[in-house]
Amino acid sequence: MSFNETLQAKTAYAEEVLSSYLPKEEGYQKIVLEAMNYSATVGGKRLRPIIMKECYALFGGTDKKIEPFMAALEMIHNYSLVHDDLPAMDNDEFRRGKKTTWTVYGDGMAVLAGDGLLNLAFETAAKAFDEAEDLSEYKRVAAAIQVLAKKAGIYGMIGGQTADIEAEDMEQNKVTNDLLLFIHKNKTAALIESSMMIGAILAGAKEDD
Repeated sequence: MSFNETLQAKTAYAEEVLSSYLPKEEGYQKIVLEAMNYSATVGGKRLRPIIMKECYALFGGTDKKIEPFMAALEMIHNYSLVHDDLPAMDNDEFRRGKKTTWTVYGDGMAVLAGDGLLNLAFETAAKAFDEAEDLSEYKRVAAAIQVLAKKAGIYGMIGGQTADIEAEDMEQNKVTNDLLLFIHKNKTAALIESSMMIGAILAGAKEDD
């Protein structure tokens, strides 16, 4: 297969993995579940879970222990986009050619949909414990969850987003190269780093690797 054909196949696989962990739209909270699923399936390149699976294979991983983390990382990525699009943030009405979550469900429900995806991400990642067969594998799953939390949090993506919002109100000459690098390293690169690190950790890579 060509590169594009291979990428399409891996993207389809990542889509299937994500869909398998999304919630059923039922119960009194059905509307927020619909908003979560809309947000997660509106499209995207799915590069983060693809990279994660590739790094897992690179270090010898062959089972499905990686799949909960593939889905969890994509949930976190999409929750961040839902919140980024809100009127209080970037105030975007369209993403990937479709209406953003808040324009379809309202900004309050979009906040809850983002919160729901973030919480579901860690609930999903924890399912990898069910695939662990011994103490060393339990420890790898725990270490991977720590990486996921840190790279998505105040010392990763949220920290970068914070600096980005602050920079918007600065005079142009006060936005330094160091600040720009901090924003890109954390707002964007942190989740990409986590995809590589988690894949390697779960496969049993050594610390130096």
